[in-house]
Amino acid sequence: MTVRYKVTLAYDGTNFAGFQVQPHQRTVQGVLEKAVNRMNKADNYVHVFGSGRTDAGVHALGQVVHFDLVNDVPDSGIVNGLNSMLPLDMQILQAEHVSADFHARYTTHGKRYAYRVSHRWYVDPFKRFYTGHWKYPLDVALIREALKDVVGTHDFSSFVAAGSQAKTHVRTVYSATVQVQPAEHELIFEFYGNGFLYNQVRIMVAALLEIGSKRRPVHDFLRLYQVKDRTQCRGTAPASGLYLKEVVY
Repeated sequence: MTVRYKVTLAYDGTNFAGFQVQPHQRTVQGVLEKAVNRMNKADNYVHVFGSGRTDAGVHALGQVVHFDLVNDVPDSGIVNGLNSMLPLDMQILQAEHVSADFHARYTTHGKRYAYRVSHRWYVDPFKRFYTGHWKYPLDVALIREALKDVVGTHDFSSFVAAGSQAKTHVRTVYSATVQVQPAEHELIFEFYGNGFLYNQVRIMVAALLEIGSKRRPVHDFLRLYQVKDRTQCRGTAPASGLYLKEVVY
């Protein structure tokens, strides 16, 4: 008989080669599995299952994983025990017992992503690992108008990178916003949807910045949904600005 745990964690993705285990690479899943198996009191190897993969350099404020242990450990014991073994660029925020039918990936209802853009002429050396960068003038009103076209159910084929294994490119975006932080010289995008394709958020942000700089028509997303052609939307914002903010169950 095993006990299933749902664990929420945060990490700085700068020095990780993404979430998924890869040979000879430092990954979030690999580092976390090593710590979980040090905690495990049985002979079996414990696998950690994530809500989804984040790429190299992408950060998380609320990634969710699950794993099963033979021993029934208090939630606080999971949090304190794992944090005592994890590196400083990863932290367990919460742990809780869940039913055996909970799955970090397959029972999700939605995900919320944030994307930070540093809007200065030069790259800020203290933000280069934590924001994207756009040096050109921006009309934020145009971006907000374009964001209205993002909300809803659409075929996002023009916004998915090569290598996607998704069976369908149709996704629903429940909300899409941008906030301006003048003191920080930043724009912060936020997208909440039922799921996102490979690099979808980063490609959308690149297109929205082009709209804000009047390099694309304000309602170009409507055309891009129709043409379903990635070559019509080539830009991809850097991984450094992307944050998995929340996974909703």
